[in-house]
Amino acid sequence: MAGLGGKRALVLGGSRGIGAAIVRRLVAEGAAVTFTYAGSREAAERLAAETGAAAERTDSADRDAVIARVRDSGPLDVLVVNAGVALLGDPLEMDPDVVDRMFRVNVHAPYHAAVEAARRMPDGGRILVIGSVNGDRAGFPGVAAYAATKSAVQGMVRGLARDLGPRGITVNAVQPGPLDTDMNPADGPLRDMLYGLMPIRRHGRPEEVAAMVAYLAGPEAGFVTGAMHTIDGGFGA
Repeated sequence: MAGLGGKRALVLGGSRGIGAAIVRRLVAEGAAVTFTYAGSREAAERLAAETGAAAERTDSADRDAVIARVRDSGPLDVLVVNAGVALLGDPLEMDPDVVDRMFRVNVHAPYHAAVEAARRMPDGGRILVIGSVNGDRAGFPGVAAYAATKSAVQGMVRGLARDLGPRGITVNAVQPGPLDTDMNPADGPLRDMLYGLMPIRRHGRPEEVAAMVAYLAGPEAGFVTGAMHTIDGGFGA
């Protein structure tokens, strides 16, 4: 596979789970990939050694650090914003500071990263944000703040698609449902509840999301923009 041969890609939040799968897939497609990590240094170093991608520590809750990382990466052909925080629970009991940090990571970082990337991105570039099916559906209690961040991503993607469309730059969201990651393992406590809401009763695999990202980042997706691409086993059906 070499659909992204010669392209430069940055993955914000790429050391584990979905992000690591995306890094592996983009490298396999021929891209020169840099990815960021925050607290998972050992995992990032292992992934860099495995794939040849470059790892850079960046806190996605720090707006200025995100902007600097994108700017210092030079002209990008592909930006994937995967870094995200999932805070679930009773909204009456949540720590407001923790909720605000989630908004900084899930909403502010994608917006500022996309805008900064667009300043230098060549025509025909690709911007992708990993959202969530919870942007469409709050399927159970305790997801109000998290769902709000993912709904905000939808509006951002639609608006930037219009802003950047004249340059042939596409902007899309990929919206996973339950995936087998550290945040939501297939053998975790939410399994039975989630499967009761899904026609395909299994967790998705990070590699399945990475395959969708690779298509949207590639040359065949030049007419796909401003869209939400849900991959959730029917959770939101």
